[in-house]
Amino acid sequence: MGCEYLKIIGAVVLPNIGGIVNAKLTQANIEHWYHKLTFPAFRPPNWVFGPVWTSLYSGMGYASYLVWRDGGGFKGPAMLPLATYGAQLALNWAWTPIFFGQHNIKGAFMEIIALTSVASACGVLFYKINNVAGLIFLPYVAWLSFASLLNYRIWKLNEDKIEKND
Repeated sequence: MGCEYLKIIGAVVLPNIGGIVNAKLTQANIEHWYHKLTFPAFRPPNWVFGPVWTSLYSGMGYASYLVWRDGGGFKGPAMLPLATYGAQLALNWAWTPIFFGQHNIKGAFMEIIALTSVASACGVLFYKINNVAGLIFLPYVAWLSFASLLNYRIWKLNEDKIEKND
């Protein structure tokens, strides 16, 4: 039984690694770039993002463990859902370098639309293997949908400032 706990911990920690790396990139750009942008009134305070992403990453990691466990590991029925999970995780981790690293708000919006689509597909595929795993993806997809809207509005509110960078 102890070995199972290590697998769960590994699955939960994995997505958070990218979150930790990206948090450092975000923090390096908050004061000198991000705070100079114009934001919509519905933008949450900055302190909200860390706890939300930690919760979402942990949930999706646990969901991946459930699918891995119930779907035969990386073979059999879990193969496609886990490959989709890897794809959405890579897209998730790529958003921050595009938005905060390159200051490419428009590119980040296009990327988050792809991410939301792949994460939605992942949730559906997970649900087919383990209902709980699929349901765990609902808050994640809801947050991605909100983040997409936020990204879009930031892009549109700052379009005059970023056109010269395209």
